[in-house]
Amino acid sequence: MSRAVRALRGATTIDVDTAEQIEERIIALLSELFDRNDIHHDDLISIVFTATSDINSVFPAAPARSFGLGDVPLLCAQELDIDGGTPLCLRVLIHLNTERGREELHHIYLEGAQGLRDDLPE
Repeated sequence: MSRAVRALRGATTIDVDTAEQIEERIIALLSELFDRNDIHHDDLISIVFTATSDINSVFPAAPARSFGLGDVPLLCAQELDIDGGTPLCLRVLIHLNTERGREELHHIYLEGAQGLRDDLPE
C-alpha cells in the first residue's frame, strides 16, 4: 500500500486541573497512540489538541513539546461546552502520513474518556 494522509484520534481525562497531571496524561496518550500505530516523528504532519472549558492551567500542546514534538505544528482549541459532555477531557487529532489503511489505525481513549467513541477500532 502507498503512503496516505490519515487522521488519528484519541482522548483522556484528568482528575485535577494541574500542569503536572495534564503533562502526565498527554504524554501517556501520545505514547500509546505512537506505540499502537507505529508512528515515527517524520510521519507527523500536525496535531490538534482540544480541552474542555474546565481545563485552564496549561496548553495541552505544551507537554507534546517535551515529548519531542517541538518542530511539529501543534494547535490548541477549546472543546464545545455541551450539556452531558465528558468533563476535564483532553482530545487529540493527529494528521500523519502512513501506509496503514484507515481501518488499521488504533484510536486510543484513556481514563474517563474510554467510552467516548466505542464505534472506532481499538
